[in-house]
Amino acid sequence: MSRDVFIAGAAMTPFGRHDTRSMQDLAQAAVLGALADADQNRIQAFYNANVYGGMVLGQVLMRDLGITGPALYNVENACASGATAVHLACQALRLGLYDTVLVWGVEQLTRLGGGTIPLQRNDYKTELYAAQGMTLPTVYAMRGSRYLHERGETAEILARIAVKNRAHGARNPYAQQRKEVTVEEVLNSRPVAEPLTLLQCCPSQVDGAAALVLTTVKPASARRPVRVLGSAVQSGHLEAGCDDILDAEITARTARLAYEEAGIGPQDVGVVELHDAFTIAELLYYEALGLCGKGGSADMLRRGDTALGGRVPVNPSGGLLAKGHPLGATGVAQMVEITWQLQGRAEGRQVDGARIGLTQCTGGGIAGVDHAASSVHILGV
Repeated sequence: MSRDVFIAGAAMTPFGRHDTRSMQDLAQAAVLGALADADQNRIQAFYNANVYGGMVLGQVLMRDLGITGPALYNVENACASGATAVHLACQALRLGLYDTVLVWGVEQLTRLGGGTIPLQRNDYKTELYAAQGMTLPTVYAMRGSRYLHERGETAEILARIAVKNRAHGARNPYAQQRKEVTVEEVLNSRPVAEPLTLLQCCPSQVDGAAALVLTTVKPASARRPVRVLGSAVQSGHLEAGCDDILDAEITARTARLAYEEAGIGPQDVGVVELHDAFTIAELLYYEALGLCGKGGSADMLRRGDTALGGRVPVNPSGGLLAKGHPLGATGVAQMVEITWQLQGRAEGRQVDGARIGLTQCTGGGIAGVDHAASSVHILGV
């Protein structure tokens, strides 16, 4: 019998460059913060999400806290690692395997030496694509160019995403980059891959951690209890030919499953945290998530629908563009933000009246599929 899953505690570290803190320091700070937020110490299982930390990382990170003995699962699913860990934890809770679990995600990308995230090394086409300059920025640049061509838009529409999200990030003490920018500054920043410029790409040098306490026992806290209404994870289909690169099929498919489980539609969502690794991604995900119709994303942005104070604010945290993207932590941090928003705890960037929030995170760029993984979670009060 399926049971309700509540978020009893939520915490994260500021995202940024943490030269004086180890990965253990970051993970433990987030975990202890979530436990304190939940006023809960009876945890029956642990889920650690990470991409580049190595084997049995969760056990290593928690050993010095004395967190040993119960089941501890290490989850890697590229950028969707954190959200996938939450999904697996929700499954176990709903099946009655556990009553209360703790999920955290952590990454320390500043130790990797900089540059773009490498392509999947065991993909048989990686060497072929990399030899032609194929990286994630260039993949999204192609999508951006196609979008501008098909929709009759200029690069200004892409820059507007960066302006919006960086304005939101300036109000978030947990964001790595807290400076507002103008359209002109975005367009004139260093070119990366036409039409994308530096300020349209999420920073790759960022560390951070985030954690959630999930439980089937309704929290006794005076705060409004946040419930996980829908949780879905899917993998990409093999692309047989020249597929539409503006069709985020895997995200649309995952969203449909999450909406169906939650018993709601896109029109019911009041706040969204989505995977804006590059500006064009956010525009494509408006449509894939059903926040607007096909072809309606540019007008939605221009109307201010997705800015703070708009119909459905998107990335009030600043998103990946401003908050940063420490891979394993991102999906969990998105849910921390939505939890705070639904409980009225997002000081300085609060979305008024939101009762249902959505998080979306994709992961993995491999040859021949849309994405390796996509996750969508729907939370409600």
